[in-house]
Amino acid sequence: MGRGVLLTSNLPQLQNLIKRDPIAYKEEFLQQWNHYNSIRQIFTINPDEQAQHFRELVSFISQVATCYPRETAEFPSHISSLLSESFGILAPDTRKSLVQNLVLLRNKDVISSTELLKTLFPLLPRTSSSVLRSYIRKTILSDIRVANLRSQNHKLNRAVQAMLFGMVERGMSGEVVGDKGKLRTVNGHTTDLDGHNNDAMWAVVLTKELWKKKIWNDAKSVSIVSQGCFHPVTKVQSASLHFFLGSDEDDDDSEDDENEVDVRSLHHRREINKKTRSGDKKLRKQLKSAKKKKHNKAPSTPNFSAIQLLNDPQTFGEKLYNMLNLYDKRFSLDHKILIMQLLSRVMGSHKLCVLGFYSYVVKYLFYRQLRVPSILVALAQSVHDLTPPDTVTPVIRKLSQEFVHPGVASEVIAAGLNAVREVCRRQPWAMEEDMLGDLIEYRKSKDKAVTSAARGLLKLYREVNPSMLKRRERGKDASMGLASGSAPLPFGHSAEAAIDIEGLSLLEDHLQKLREEDGVALDDEDDDSMWQGWDVESDSSEESDSEDWISVDDDNCDLVISDSDDEGQLRNKDVVVDDIAAAVTPRISTLATTKILTPADFALLNDLRMQAAVKAVETTGGSKAKRKLAALESSHQAGISDPTQDEFISENDILGPRKKAKADYAERMASIQKGREGREKFGSQKGKQAKAVPSSSTNREKARNKPIMMVLSSLAVKGKKKASLRDKQQKLRAHIDKGKKSRR
Repeated sequence: MGRGVLLTSNLPQLQNLIKRDPIAYKEEFLQQWNHYNSIRQIFTINPDEQAQHFRELVSFISQVATCYPRETAEFPSHISSLLSESFGILAPDTRKSLVQNLVLLRNKDVISSTELLKTLFPLLPRTSSSVLRSYIRKTILSDIRVANLRSQNHKLNRAVQAMLFGMVERGMSGEVVGDKGKLRTVNGHTTDLDGHNNDAMWAVVLTKELWKKKIWNDAKSVSIVSQGCFHPVTKVQSASLHFFLGSDEDDDDSEDDENEVDVRSLHHRREINKKTRSGDKKLRKQLKSAKKKKHNKAPSTPNFSAIQLLNDPQTFGEKLYNMLNLYDKRFSLDHKILIMQLLSRVMGSHKLCVLGFYSYVVKYLFYRQLRVPSILVALAQSVHDLTPPDTVTPVIRKLSQEFVHPGVASEVIAAGLNAVREVCRRQPWAMEEDMLGDLIEYRKSKDKAVTSAARGLLKLYREVNPSMLKRRERGKDASMGLASGSAPLPFGHSAEAAIDIEGLSLLEDHLQKLREEDGVALDDEDDDSMWQGWDVESDSSEESDSEDWISVDDDNCDLVISDSDDEGQLRNKDVVVDDIAAAVTPRISTLATTKILTPADFALLNDLRMQAAVKAVETTGGSKAKRKLAALESSHQAGISDPTQDEFISENDILGPRKKAKADYAERMASIQKGREGREKFGSQKGKQAKAVPSSSTNREKARNKPIMMVLSSLAVKGKKKASLRDKQQKLRAHIDKGKKSRR
């Protein structure tokens, strides 16, 4: 009896003994289990009564639950029901204890990850404590990460994605009134939007975190965030839009935004506060931390893979445009620009035709519009080779009328010309011939940015459609191309099918060279045996030859083919073709048909392309080779394996080369430090005695030695004589304050 009383009153000691010998102390555990059931019934009715004792019992049973699985089978459901049904009336310590014990049961494999996450997901939007909310968030992310560590846990992922999709879907039927989309009025009372605002927000935030950590990278994750783009709450929309745009500016739960250091305010505070050694040490530590964060912060890049994984992108783009058009007066300009940017990138990536977008964006195309460079970027990004030219022509005409005329600044003209160039680069047939002639005349401007923009437009049409230019403006290559009969493809016509990968012959030659160095022949017997039977011999059947060759009537043939092997020219009876080199077909590599190319091969192929482009620039020095090298370098920096595909443009492409912008604080400090190099002391040496070469005295020193009669007639002395008592008091007070500051 004494032992039983002692053990039941000391739960940590009983817990230790049970873990050592569960069978011997089963009666003591059952006694505590019955006591727990009694306390739980009382706690359900009145949570404030015996809360401390209840938390101790829950922690004790959670620790020893694995020793008695049959007796504690219903214990996890008790905790889950308490958290889900009575979470709002529980004390903060009780909430935290119940959540921690539920996580402990998951770590001991008493419950599954699905059961844990079903309980924790609804608690995120209901939790007011930032500490508990952060703990729940980290627990959810770590549990999913561990489950997918070795291989994809598809069963858990499908269950969690279904829960997150349901969290977003529950608030989709709500109606929102107001600019921010947070509240609505029902019967004169302002209420929350069906209580599901935070549910959808947390679903989007968690999906973004799992995508960022590369735990989820499938189409189902993208569908969750894509559904959030059409949520009635503007905050959820913004978070979803930023996911596809590759930025986290709208994530309010991000710790980086909360802990961001303002360098300018630190320096200002240091100047006005008292100077101490501890203050200097603290300032250096904060500046070092801010510099490290700025260095480690990754630049925001568009989420290419997420945009490519969109399900039914045409419907997605149309819904984005309908939302943009319907709520044009409700949304702020920044939010509308977010929608424009995502819509344009989806249109450009999937080559969609949402024709109403071009008529919508026209009303924002004037140079006084706020954030007009971002709007011009969205407009240019939305155009592609399948966009009807008749739809884009009014937009180009509007750009020319609003941005390119003598009544605006040179920066505006340059931005307009660059925007027209980016639009026409994607759809050249949208330009009118008369308008093109007027725009390229700006290449004679005195401003460098305007000249560069106009020349860029001229170079573009020299390549894509030189027939729209005047003869003196076409250039040598374009004129020769027109003389040879080459013409651009009209709208709707596509080029010939791809028969080879660009630069693949370089990779083939490189691999052959490596094999020759290693002493391995390219035509190995094993490789021949592996590919034996895949190729059909050309002389195996006469019928195949007859099907491939087309009979030509020799009566009207003007060509005479020589039987001699020494003669390699084709002669015409009337005209002899001398330039045979122009008709030589390019070399087609067979490496893709004999080898499976790996990502390492493609990386090596990109390096070989870069080396070949550099060599071409060094040998020829032509503008075409330079542009190709620039395209390869830009694609390499952006991480794009195929430089031929359309890249997302930025505001710098629209603004073009500008004059030196106003330097920020860091640039000014760097310039000051550079100017101080090689100087012993800062400041002027004039009037100071400790100098290597003596110089004349200053005006202040000369004033001290002036005759008194000259000083009496000065304006300074006359002003002092005529000064009032109030002026003298103010000067005296200023003198005293200045003296106090100098003595500090």
